[in-house]
Amino acid sequence: MKARKLFALCFGIWMLCCSWGFYAHRVINKSAVFTLPAPLSGFYKMHIHHITEKAVDADKRCYVDSAESPRHYIDIDRYSEESGGPIPVHWSNAKEKYGERKLLARGVVPWQIYLTYQKLVQAFYDKHPERIIRYAADLGHYVADAHVPLHTTANYNGQYSDQIGIHAFWESRLPEMFSETYNLHVGKAKYISDPLAMAWQIVRESNAHVDSVLLIEKELSQTFPKHQQKGYINRKHILTYTYSDPYATAYHNNMNGMVEARMRQSIQRLGSYWFSAWVAAGQPTLAPLKKVNLGDSPTLKEHKIIGREEWH
Repeated sequence: MKARKLFALCFGIWMLCCSWGFYAHRVINKSAVFTLPAPLSGFYKMHIHHITEKAVDADKRCYVDSAESPRHYIDIDRYSEESGGPIPVHWSNAKEKYGERKLLARGVVPWQIYLTYQKLVQAFYDKHPERIIRYAADLGHYVADAHVPLHTTANYNGQYSDQIGIHAFWESRLPEMFSETYNLHVGKAKYISDPLAMAWQIVRESNAHVDSVLLIEKELSQTFPKHQQKGYINRKHILTYTYSDPYATAYHNNMNGMVEARMRQSIQRLGSYWFSAWVAAGQPTLAPLKKVNLGDSPTLKEHKIIGREEWH
């Protein structure tokens, strides 16, 4: 019995800290494969299992690598509290203005998207299949995270507004409940002329939704019967105390399609980043590359994130 309780506790901590939820990250990476043009899609479809499964490797690294956590978010509002104008778009300018220590403390997801994109360009140029898959999967993770509103605010888990738990509620519980009803066919990938500017556009779009994410749930909590807001659900054979199905449905409906829209944009833009990296590398022919087996994704060796524990 003690072993079962310990497993349930560790599993709960694990799931709390997974951005978009492992399920949604895999859906986003897999769906993005089908946005690609024929010269590129063949390679991606041949390795779709790895690109899908490795969508969550970046989250798993948070348990073993202290440098990983800041790559998933940016607290834009912590900059707006200071004078001195907007955040510089380029890393070198931002580092000169704020210092690397402050940047890392507040998150670096737009710069991480661009860095991973550059690594993918080089992997395409080198025609190195293992690195293409690894960086493509990681890029998918960071691009998806940047589309989550609560990845762009210091109040990332409602800790300053008496809404503790809203982060996992928005990005894990809701997609798992409703994503099968979403239309995730988003059309073809498009060339991104300025990948860094696009990363900042994504972040600022997400940040514009933060007030709605918090206010809609706050207002709902004041009108929805208290005793019906939370309860025990059987989640993958584990009894978990969380937001009830009726409350989650009401919150999802009141946001008027926001979660679906951010997932759709994640998919389309991820495919566009992959396509643009291939174009930037000179559109190398990938057909001769053989299928590779990268093995399973890393397993969690610890049950506590190194860094910001509830940043997802």
